[in-house]
Amino acid sequence: MPEYVDVIVPRGGKGLIERISNEARVPVIKHLDGICHVYIDEHADYDKALRIAINAKTQRYGTCNTMETLLVHGAVAPAILPELAGVYIEKGVELRGCERTREIVSAVKAATEEDWRTEYLAPILAIRIVDDLDQAIAHINTYGSQHTDSIVTEDYTRGRRFLREVDSSSVMINASTRFADGFEYGLGAEIGISTDKIHARGPVGLEGLTSQKYVVLGNGEIRQ
Repeated sequence: MPEYVDVIVPRGGKGLIERISNEARVPVIKHLDGICHVYIDEHADYDKALRIAINAKTQRYGTCNTMETLLVHGAVAPAILPELAGVYIEKGVELRGCERTREIVSAVKAATEEDWRTEYLAPILAIRIVDDLDQAIAHINTYGSQHTDSIVTEDYTRGRRFLREVDSSSVMINASTRFADGFEYGLGAEIGISTDKIHARGPVGLEGLTSQKYVVLGNGEIRQ
């Protein structure tokens, strides 16, 4: 009914959103997946990294801004992963990781290629150890869904580069991905979250859906 409907904001499962996106004849503001990442850099504050990585996964499991993949720099992985894994396992989170992760934490199951692309919406977490910031950014831009990604680091230059090169609608430094929310951003009641480039992008409130009408009051003016 394009004569009546200006825009559709689908809220529901991936199947519903995919069908509407494929069949709609009016603009659709949507996101299909929330494959969100937290990257713990080698210059991360240890306590901040623990709090953020635990909160991003376990504060709620079934939301689109919940972390689904944890990336950890190889230099700090041996120190922080055992403690993180202990908390996750205590909370009932199933861990799936790369071979380097499994060498550090024996309770981690082997991750498959599909795990890096999966939005679990459940107490399941994929973990990958990376060599540097380049590899972390490449992983996110390859497997992410352009929803929300966060870096934990005390290095300002690395943080700024992460913000610049990660192509997601919300990017964060030293904060939980769970903050990617219209209400938390001060937009009022959240209408939806968009991972599209145009229009709008990220959490959307009422103002983000407001279009403009230009009214010109003249007195005989003409354009030269």
